[in-house]
Amino acid sequence: MMKLHKTVFKSYAIVALFMGLGVQVYAQQTDPEPDKPVTIDSFDVVRDYKPLLADAVKIRRSPDMTNKRSYMPKLTYGNIADKKLDINTGLKELNVQETPFTITSDPTSNYVKFGLGNFNTILGEGYFAYDAYEDLRVGGFVKHLSQKGSLEAQKFSKQEVGVFGRRILPLFTVDGVIGYNRYATNFYGIPYADDGVTLLNPSTEKQAFNDIYFTGELTSNYDPENENATSFSAKIDAYSFGDKYDGKETSVALSGYLNKRVRAFNIGANVAVDINNVKGTNAPGGNTTKNSFANLNPYIRFKGDNYAVTLGANFVPEFGDSSSFNIFPSAEVDFALAPEYFHIFGGVNGGVRKASYRDFARENPFLGPNLAIQNTVERINFYGGIKGNAGATFGYKVKAIYRQLEGLPLFVNNADRPFQFDLVYDGDGDEAVKHFGIEGEINVRLSEIVNLGGRLNIDEYTMAQQEEAWHMPKLRLAANARFNISEKLYIDAEALFHGKAYAKDWDDPMSDLGNQQTYSKAEIPSFVDVSAGAEYKATKQLGLFVKANNLFNKEYETYLYYPKLGFNIIGGLNFSF
Repeated sequence: MMKLHKTVFKSYAIVALFMGLGVQVYAQQTDPEPDKPVTIDSFDVVRDYKPLLADAVKIRRSPDMTNKRSYMPKLTYGNIADKKLDINTGLKELNVQETPFTITSDPTSNYVKFGLGNFNTILGEGYFAYDAYEDLRVGGFVKHLSQKGSLEAQKFSKQEVGVFGRRILPLFTVDGVIGYNRYATNFYGIPYADDGVTLLNPSTEKQAFNDIYFTGELTSNYDPENENATSFSAKIDAYSFGDKYDGKETSVALSGYLNKRVRAFNIGANVAVDINNVKGTNAPGGNTTKNSFANLNPYIRFKGDNYAVTLGANFVPEFGDSSSFNIFPSAEVDFALAPEYFHIFGGVNGGVRKASYRDFARENPFLGPNLAIQNTVERINFYGGIKGNAGATFGYKVKAIYRQLEGLPLFVNNADRPFQFDLVYDGDGDEAVKHFGIEGEINVRLSEIVNLGGRLNIDEYTMAQQEEAWHMPKLRLAANARFNISEKLYIDAEALFHGKAYAKDWDDPMSDLGNQQTYSKAEIPSFVDVSAGAEYKATKQLGLFVKANNLFNKEYETYLYYPKLGFNIIGGLNFSF
């Protein structure tokens, strides 16, 4: 039954206040890389060595299928590291860029890599590309990484294989990738009964996820000389994702945009349709959940040298097992008080974000069967802050957020099998979850040798039904440093801090004698994870690398009953040609 979202008129009353300020097109964020387990992704080096944050403890982001773009399309190249601070001003870009010592005068497109480490770690990678022509690039990649921890059945294994291609034509660019990912682990969690002796996971089960995916896109090329240009894009994302048991998700998403530019004025629209089915769920009347939806985002945009103003709306019909029609505001203003040095920005928007089994499993691979699948509705999202750069040596961004959410997904240990996790959702049409957050980011280049960066996230949730935002810490801090010692040697280091979080610790199932299951609130302690690595280019083609993780050897938890690996180190060779 179709229903009009009840906050429509309330939202637009607020938007009217923002019209005077102006606003930027609402754009859902996408994760540039798939989530990877914290235990193994630190060794994924494709080009110049750069340590990655442990993805399994990154901030949770709701899935996004639209991949909205800026009205001005830009070509990106995966073999070039983007070291600019993400301030997304929409204004003039800085042309000052740093040239790292590690770039040679004769760059290569192919490499192989091999490494070994403690915990029986085996790493192998290969990247191959043909790029003899400036407008054509094709290639493929293959990866393997496996580890075995000190606990019973604490094993991890990941494989990736894929091919890609890009063709740049005079008016547009076509690119795509098709690949296969596999991740395997065990339910090695170690919960005990209330007596502290009886193990509730006597026989560890295996789990494996298989992911076949395809992405293809056609994008118009940007012409800076044409003040009345029309830009467009069409994209398809499709995947089939399944586990070892009955869980399986199939998704086909079509998205695109069209923008007409007339000097400083732009008018256009983003549109997307996602057809999504998840099998092996607890859906009433069957084990399949259909949670498809569409999105239409028309907008107008005014852009000058020192300002950018966008006004629009998001129309989101949901269809499948349930139907609804939602209208959300979409508006933002970005104003440069001191161009390139100091910007103020703010806006208001809302939308619907897909509940994806693939994204949930990538974040927490210890999910149990018969999960609940429900899209998240962001009733309203107010945000604002300051950002800027000081040449190529300093960049910063500070942002405050206030959101109201329906269907916030949370991981909760299963009452009968606490070593597996269920999904619960908080917030509904009567009472929403309220989220207030502060985000800060900084990037500093002290010299040609030293580069520093950091990110801070503070989140406070006012829950509607649940007692806590389970497994979600209120404070997260990440810092990294890079030292270019010479043209052949560089060192990286990173530190990650997570504040304490809470989980549901269920009482023994047999102790309640048929009564409602009870629980206590278990605290997941805060932790600090420090890692460091180095790479030495012995010759033009041959390099040596070493990476040490969890230097404090603290087997911390991000999910209850699942300690991470302690101190681990890996070293090896890479050869480019």
